[in-house]
Amino acid sequence: MEPTTVTLRFTPLPVHVRTARLVSAAVARRSGVSEDVLDEVRLAVGEACSRAVDLHGAHRPDAPVTLRLTDATSSFTVEVVDLVPQGTPPVPRTEVAAIAAVPALGEDDDPVLAHGVGLAVIAGLVDDVHFGHGQDGLTLRMTWPLTGDAPGRPGARQGASTAGTAQVAPGA
Repeated sequence: MEPTTVTLRFTPLPVHVRTARLVSAAVARRSGVSEDVLDEVRLAVGEACSRAVDLHGAHRPDAPVTLRLTDATSSFTVEVVDLVPQGTPPVPRTEVAAIAAVPALGEDDDPVLAHGVGLAVIAGLVDDVHFGHGQDGLTLRMTWPLTGDAPGRPGARQGASTAGTAQVAPGA
């Protein structure tokens, strides 16, 4: 069974972080993430998206933040992708940005501690967290196990692919 992925791209405005949290929680619930874990999903997605919005606002205000939600057979994965190149010094616009500053990593650096308190909070909420630096920026991948039964799961598995992309306009 192929994983189903929903992609959300939004302008780097703090108001869109709430939308990202709501969409993530809805897709997680439909995918079969335990109700006990949904608050962790909301909080982790909020932290990751706030960090990306702050970095984009300072360095790439024209580029959207990308959020990918993947419902695989046994797990639910969230990826938050910023387009700020590694090594770009953060310019905090908010207190959250000042805490979540992202320095370049050395080989022996702990990625959780090197990325600041904001990402350390995410690591405390999510057991399976990976940070990947690419040429275009950081991909933060968080994975949660599925409990099995979910309201929308059987129909999504039997029907055609439900992959999609949504764009959130600046004034939305």
